[in-house]
Parts: sequence; structure tokens; C-alpha cells
Amino acid sequence: MTSQSPGPAASADPVSTAGRPAAAPAPTGVRAGRPGARGGARGGWGAGRLGGVALVVSGSLSTQFGAAVAALLFPRAGPLGVVTLRLTLAAVLLLLVFRPRLRGHTRGDWAVLCAFGVALSGMNMSFYQAIDRIPLGPAVTLEVLGPLALSVIAGRRAASLLWAALALGGVVLLSGGGFGGLDPAGVAFAFGAGALWAVYILMSARAGARFPRAEGLAVAMAVAAVISLPVGAVSAGSRLVEPVTLGLGLAVAVMSSGLPYALDQFALRRLPAATFALLMSLAPALAALAGFLVLDQGLTAAQCAAIGMVIAASVGAVRTPPRPAARGSG
Repeated sequence: MTSQSPGPAASADPVSTAGRPAAAPAPTGVRAGRPGARGGARGGWGAGRLGGVALVVSGSLSTQFGAAVAALLFPRAGPLGVVTLRLTLAAVLLLLVFRPRLRGHTRGDWAVLCAFGVALSGMNMSFYQAIDRIPLGPAVTLEVLGPLALSVIAGRRAASLLWAALALGGVVLLSGGGFGGLDPAGVAFAFGAGALWAVYILMSARAGARFPRAEGLAVAMAVAAVISLPVGAVSAGSRLVEPVTLGLGLAVAVMSSGLPYALDQFALRRLPAATFALLMSLAPALAALAGFLVLDQGLTAAQCAAIGMVIAASVGAVRTPPRPAARGSG
């Protein structure tokens, strides 16, 4: 879901949380971006920053409700078929909008984009397999542990270990002592999506350093679509081209990729990276809301508390500055 820019143009799409542009952790592990001219300015919370917050929250809601709509589409095309529709349609949209230049790049550039596309494809396949088996809120909660772990590692501070312990406590509470209330395969897929999300963040940062605007994202999305096409075709067959399925697939691509990415671009011009990443920490709660409203997925009090603990850990990790790198002796 959901998820996951070193500048809005440089990232990739959280396609959930799986599929939105994610960034290398600044000290975040969830998402960051470079602040724009106004976002980096100091000062109080004026209309610009409040508007930026509204944009980020709107984008997050779009992402999670897009994931909920994708789950509704599973009976028609299956999770792998829906992944194929989403990645393919999102790739077409991004290629048309950004028109990436394909010549003049090194082998290293293409290696980064291929790795980026593989991570993007694997993350989305794993995430959609997860939400086919467990509720959306717990799935995103488990998935966000990947970026959170990356943030803790990047932080290199004792406080980061406290946030990791809080997140672990949330996972234990969510599992009920062994994930007895959740499908084990769904839990495994959610953890896998989280691990691939962390890889995706690192590849997003590298692509952002090598390609202007969102050209790297557009090409990586196309790579991910090519990888998913055979899997989706075998899984769903001719159901992929049914008009209703295509229409819903386009809605998922727009809600989970196109619209959130555009809103993030505008938001990053108004908000500092740390504030942006902080708001991204709310993804599990928004996913739980989407699951409740769209999929009628209720949560127990213990599961709500567990989600709250993981959100608190994500917020704490974002707000903990990384330890400065040691200087050389000269």
C-alpha cells in the first residue's frame, strides 16, 4: 500500500503504501523528500504549511482507499492480476506524463532502474497477496516495519533502539502471541512487502540521484509492469481485459499512484522533509480506516493499540536525528 522521494520527481510510487513515491530516509524510514523553496523556510504554520498537510493527508487517504478498491477487485482478477493492472496502467500514465529520455545512460544507471523495478514489482505483489489474506490495517502496519527498520539503522542512536522496541511490542500485541488471529501466509507476505519497501526506498534514492524529474520512476514502473505481466496473465487470463476490470484497475492506478504522487509533489514544495515523513507515519491508521469503511474490516481494541504503537514508533524514529558521521583525522 501502500506505499512509498529524494525530491518528488526522483522517487518511485507506495504503490502502497505500496505504490507512492518513497524516498531515502533523511532520518525517516517512512518517506522523505526534499523540501521545496517554501517547505525549507523557517517560520510558523501558515496557510502554506497547513495546505501542505492537507495535501499529504489527502494523498495518503487516496493511497489506502485505492488499496481497498484493489481488494474489491480481487474476486474478478485475483491479487496478481490486480497488481499487473495497477503497475501497467500506472506505467503508461507516468511514461506519457514524463516522457523519459532512454539514451545517454550508463550500464550503472540501467542496473539501478532494473533493481528499482524488481523491488517495486515484488513489493506490490507481496502487499496485494497480504491484503488478500489479512485486513488492510494490520497488513500496512506490518509492512511499514521495513522502512521503520531502515530508519532505525540509519539513526544509529540509542533512542532508535527504543523506537524499535516499541514497534516490536506493537507487533507482538498485533500477533496476539503468535498471529493466531491472522493468516500466517498473509503475515509473511506483509513482512516481505516491508522488506522490499526498504529496498525500494534505497533504490529510489539512487535513481533520484541519476535521473531528472520522475524519469527514473517512470522507467522503473515500466520494468515492474513487464515483470508482472506474465504472472498476471497466467493468474487472471482474459479477465484482465474485461471492461469492468479494466475500469476498476484504472481507478486503482489513479488512486494509488497518479493522484497521490501529484499531491506529494505539491506538498513537498510547502513542507520540510521531516514533516512530510511524519505524516506518512499515519499510514497504518488510514489503512485501518479504509478497511473499515470500504471492506467492513473491524479491528479489536488490542489491534488498534498495536497499530497505535507502531505509529508512535514511526513518529519517534522520524523525529530522532541521525548520529553525525565521524570526521576523518584529516
